[in-house]
Amino acid sequence: MDAPRIKRWKLKPQPEERIVQGLVHDRCPLVAARLLAQRGIADHATASAFFRPVMDQLHDPFLMADMQKAVERVEQALGDNERIMIYGDYDVDGTTAVALVYSFLLRFTGNITFYIPDRYAEGYGISNQGIDHAKKDGVTLIIALDCGIKSIDKVDYAAERGIDMIICDHHRPGDTLPAAVAVLDPKRGDCAYPFKELSGCGIGFKLVQGIAERNGVDPLELEPLLDLVAVSTACDIVPVTGENRILTHFGLKRVNNDPRPGIRTMLQMANVKKKLGVTELVFTVGPRINAAGRIEHGKQAVELLLAKDQAQADHMGVRVDGNNTARQELDKDITRSALDSIASDPFLRSSWSTVVFNEQWHKGVIGIVASRLIEQYYRPTIVLTESQGLAVGSARSVRGFDVYEAINACSDLLQQFGGHMYAAGLTMPLENVPAFRDRFEAVVRATLPPALRVPEEEVDAEVAFTDLTDGLARILHHMAPYGPGNMKPVFLTRGVVDTGSARIVGEDHLKMSLRMAGQQGPSFDAIGFRSGAHYEEVKRGIPFSVLYTLEENEWNGRRTLQLNIKDLKAGSDNVLEKADAVHAESVATN
Repeated sequence: MDAPRIKRWKLKPQPEERIVQGLVHDRCPLVAARLLAQRGIADHATASAFFRPVMDQLHDPFLMADMQKAVERVEQALGDNERIMIYGDYDVDGTTAVALVYSFLLRFTGNITFYIPDRYAEGYGISNQGIDHAKKDGVTLIIALDCGIKSIDKVDYAAERGIDMIICDHHRPGDTLPAAVAVLDPKRGDCAYPFKELSGCGIGFKLVQGIAERNGVDPLELEPLLDLVAVSTACDIVPVTGENRILTHFGLKRVNNDPRPGIRTMLQMANVKKKLGVTELVFTVGPRINAAGRIEHGKQAVELLLAKDQAQADHMGVRVDGNNTARQELDKDITRSALDSIASDPFLRSSWSTVVFNEQWHKGVIGIVASRLIEQYYRPTIVLTESQGLAVGSARSVRGFDVYEAINACSDLLQQFGGHMYAAGLTMPLENVPAFRDRFEAVVRATLPPALRVPEEEVDAEVAFTDLTDGLARILHHMAPYGPGNMKPVFLTRGVVDTGSARIVGEDHLKMSLRMAGQQGPSFDAIGFRSGAHYEEVKRGIPFSVLYTLEENEWNGRRTLQLNIKDLKAGSDNVLEKADAVHAESVATN
């Protein structure tokens, strides 16, 4: 059996004790108060707003730069019965954004169409081909969603053909903004909008909110659109804080209680029966939407999301689910091939980064494969394949390292690139791949701190098993939705032992029953997914320290608390300090 992977345990910054004590009351024990204070909640009023999100907490959409211009241009198009095209990328964020804005504007006009670029013929973002299609179709206004912030030449190309554009994007802008009628992007340097981390679909929602406000539409009528915003926020891995938390809260209510037919179909095909949170959306709905664009065409996902009834959605869903199955097979095959490439290449075996290329790999799954490689080799990773005579790739990063900036340092070798801190896409001439691999490796070696080469588990609080009560579990339930910026709390408990039930179940999962050594306190069932490598360590009976999240497990109508194990380490003393010092040092000398 493989040895357990070494991880660093890092205690999150702890809040001021006076703030924590000020939050404690009968229904908020000390542990919960500490968790709230960690999240910037300093008083009962703020806590109440956190636990009870309301739509009124959303910001005025007209605080966003160019929102007035955007709304006025849409109103002009509606008043003059211009033909409008809703244009979006082929991933989850783009397709949900298109479905949201398109379905809202349908209430005002039938002279509207949507367009998703072909992943392979056109690539990411706005394309000349899409603009030519718009011109031929009589379109005079394109609303671009989740793309366009760097499409200066494409916006000019459209203008030359008599087509205005409104850009709704959430990616980082370049030094110059495109000359569109309006550019909605909170990351603009001159944009005073208070929340900067909306998804592309979230930006589309703010545009819809602005149009609704100007045209007397009851805000409650926008709530059925929030299932789309929740899906995009979850799957685009943006922070679930601020406005995103409010939008996701109400969006998840819609998903769980009254999902649109297309989402209901995807949940049924994933055989989901429990209440969904952010994580479940990422692993059930997200892959199926993405599979349409990866295997066939992203427009299928939009059509499914726009399905008017369940029968239509179920019929369309068969094709989307089939694409997802095909995607899974490609994912497995290419991941295996990429791992073989690393294992057989001395340069890659000793690298601080991974850059692999194979012209036969399917372009639609290389981003997924990059994430898979990080699971095996924890380092910034780029997977490249050939498309239309160019090398195209997807990049993924490790916690704390900005892969976008690392790629930017190699930009003279690239034709184009774009993305975020943790995920990016890039294109380059085929002949530049070797030079890019060497340059990227040099950049990573120069800028990646050795400690970040070891996976890190952040610890919210250290607790005893006696702290794990039903009351704490209820508070944790109400702290959801969880996601980046508001992750499910991770607890550390030292000096625990298995009661004798440790065993391997399923595919290398470690099932245990844990109690604190030498104490008569409570014991808890625990499951460590893909943690079989720790089995022998647990069976020795020597006390160890454990990291976990607290969950409610329901079986035969009975609810119990269960520990979802993140990691465990032998011993009890100084596990946090030793993890940071010893393991970082061992990697630095590797």
